[in-house]
Amino acid sequence: MSFAGVRNALDQYSRNAVQTGVESASPHRLIQMLMEGALGKIAAAKGLMERGEIQAKGEQIGSAISIIDGLKASLDKEKGGDIARNLEDLYIYMERRLLEAHSQNDVSILDEVMDLLKELKEAWDAIGEQVKHEPAA
Repeated sequence: MSFAGVRNALDQYSRNAVQTGVESASPHRLIQMLMEGALGKIAAAKGLMERGEIQAKGEQIGSAISIIDGLKASLDKEKGGDIARNLEDLYIYMERRLLEAHSQNDVSILDEVMDLLKELKEAWDAIGEQVKHEPAA
């Protein structure tokens, strides 16, 4: 099998694994997956930025923005109240900063957004651990 054939097979396997993971994931896990995906896209953009691969960097940043937009769309502002509104503001800020990182070719802005998202993900992960250990009502 050629390298291209192996790559295609790996890509297909990866797509199927992600689809299976999404189909069986809890709502909490889906948000974790989105956060992980955004972090991965930003990390990839950082490497591409450092190597001067402008087009690919832009694609990764665009994907990260789309994922963050998905996180924003998942907010329930009626039930979530101030917390949901604050998260929406944070997601909007992250999206704006990613656009600035792209236009200014500034790795430090990518680091800033990654740090914000990592902190948010750590809090989200902790919520999941609490839910797992709560007794059933």
